[in-house]
Amino acid sequence: MSKKLVAYFSASGTTARTARALAEAAGADLYEIRPRVPYTHADLNWMDKTARSTLEMKNPASRPAIVTGDLDPAGYDTILLGFPIWWYTAPTIINSFLEAYDFSGKTIVLFATSGGSGFGKAAEGLRASAPGAVVREGKVLNGRQSAESLRAFADAL
Repeated sequence: MSKKLVAYFSASGTTARTARALAEAAGADLYEIRPRVPYTHADLNWMDKTARSTLEMKNPASRPAIVTGDLDPAGYDTILLGFPIWWYTAPTIINSFLEAYDFSGKTIVLFATSGGSGFGKAAEGLRASAPGAVVREGKVLNGRQSAESLRAFADAL
């Protein structure tokens, strides 16, 4: 049996709730990807062209600083990596996370929460940030998920 980690970024709490439920259902460890400077409500206003999240997403090279040094991915075979969909893809802070650690030889399966869009090109946009890892699209997990459906998702990996 492989050891699993659920790693997630959540700006509003939605993805955090999903990640906690997924980790419990999968019997996986849980890790929060934390920005060095937390996002404020104003930072997340996608209608504001000068909001922090808007500026980050307009620049594919953006790498928001994260808190690091508190994770050792060596003990995990599979990483379930969760995030909210921003502008039809993963927030650039996910690239920051993937580039901060060595995920060589790991399988990274994405899950997301979204207000209505799918993964878009999230997996494609993250692969270069995790050299030597297999990055696969998983599922968009919106709404309340049953423990059985989350366990089935994790067991199918």
